[in-house]
Amino acid sequence: MSWLVFALMTVVSWGLYGVFLHTGQMGMADPVSGRYKAFLFVGLAYFLTAVLAPLLVLKLQGATWAFPAKGALWSLLAGTVGAAGAFCVLLAFGAKGTPPVVMSIVFGGAPVVNALYSLALHPPRGGWAGIRWPFYVGLLLVALGGCLVTLYKPAPASPAGAAPGRPGGT
Repeated sequence: MSWLVFALMTVVSWGLYGVFLHTGQMGMADPVSGRYKAFLFVGLAYFLTAVLAPLLVLKLQGATWAFPAKGALWSLLAGTVGAAGAFCVLLAFGAKGTPPVVMSIVFGGAPVVNALYSLALHPPRGGWAGIRWPFYVGLLLVALGGCLVTLYKPAPASPAGAAPGRPGGT
């Protein structure tokens, strides 16, 4: 069950990612370039976490330094799409998206993309006709859940004396 602990740690990490990234962007106090400055520090964090830490672990484990081209290429592609996704999150924030809305769409949509890509790579017996109805219901529920969370997220507390905003305010 250690996989579940690590999966839940990822949920917490990525669940906080959007809010922390938006806070960092706003903390740069630069409405034009703040998101790029924040992303620069995301890259620094990736370097520290994803380059130096594995190098140390590989060294301590006495691992070989052979990197087969196929593994290196796919891993580089994975890092590229991950970093591109992080950059697009910042662009969404810069285009007036808020962390609850943007991250609801990202985390609701990502499993759908993953499932459809996996189906394209490994089609089920009988093709699309071989897919059971609960899969389609799951896709519908993900879309519906993302919409409901986005539309009806609680509005932030109003400052004293301010008129209350509309339900699910932005």
